[in-house]
Formats: sequence, structure tokens, C-alpha cells
Amino acid sequence: DLVLANQEENRRLDVERLRAAGVPVWVTDVRTLDQALGSLRRMFAEALGWPVPDWLEAARQAWEPPPPSPPIAAVIPIWRDPWLVIGSDTFAGDLATRLGLANVYRDQPRYPKVELADLLARRPELIVLPDEPYPFGPDDGPEMFPDHRVALADGRSLTWYGPSLVTARSTLAAQLAAHP
Repeated sequence: DLVLANQEENRRLDVERLRAAGVPVWVTDVRTLDQALGSLRRMFAEALGWPVPDWLEAARQAWEPPPPSPPIAAVIPIWRDPWLVIGSDTFAGDLATRLGLANVYRDQPRYPKVELADLLARRPELIVLPDEPYPFGPDDGPEMFPDHRVALADGRSLTWYGPSLVTARSTLAAQLAAHP
């Protein structure tokens, strides 16, 4: 009845082909938490004609408290070999700010390719390694930053918007706090 697509994750050609075949496609272009919640609300109410689920309000409330201060200078790699990091104007970057992180690459494009030396030269206080899209884990990633605080993070909580937003803040806050 309806195909859900994301501008960042799905090719325009595929969306156009689906639409040409008469298949309705709902395309999101989400770069902030507020955009995510608004898009989901419209998708349920307008595109699907369903009641707006209660979890949307619960997600909004979960992210309502202000971030802790002062912010912690952080970098969030999302790929390795080459190193790609969260830059500006991204959903994950907005969530990171709301978690009290100051992205050291906020002056760069959305997902810049960086050299490890540049990453370290920006003097992050915390390296956040999510388990997606690259599957960073205890044995793959932290060894590159022996003199830094490293927090392994749930990638779904950091990069997905949907029902996971209800618990994402508490999940991520706990993971960041576990690495003082």
C-alpha cells in the first residue's frame, strides 16, 4: 500500500520507478529530532490515515530535558578505512547535541572523510563508536584511540527514528556515562 523511503538511504531512481509503477512512496529527509517526529506524525495521520501512535509523544518527552552542560567535545566515526565521521546537519548530530556532546566536526559537511591524524588533532574528549553503519565493537575501533575515552554506542539509538526514540536517550546516556 505504501513504500517508506529515506532521501539519504534510498536512490531517487528507485523512488521514481516505484511511483511510475503506481506505488505510493513516502520519502523522508530528516536531519533533526523535531523533523523526525513531525515527519512520522504526518506519515501516520496523512499518508496512512492511522491514529498517531502514543510512542511519538513519549519520544518527544524523552528528549525534552535540556542537554547536560558543559558539552563534551566528541567525535562520532561511522566508518573505518576510510574514516568517516558525523559532520553537520545530521539526525545523529542533533541527537548528539541533545546528549550534551559538542561535535568537533560540526564545521564540516554531513559525513566527511577524515584522516586519523586530523581526528586526533581536533582533541576530542570522547570518541563515540556506534555499532552501525560500521560495526564498531570492543575488538574493532577502541584500539585506535588508546589515550582517549571511548564509548561504544547503540547505532540504532543514535541513527534511527521511530519507536526506538522512546528509549534512545536513556540508552545512549548510559553508554556515554559508562566511560568517564
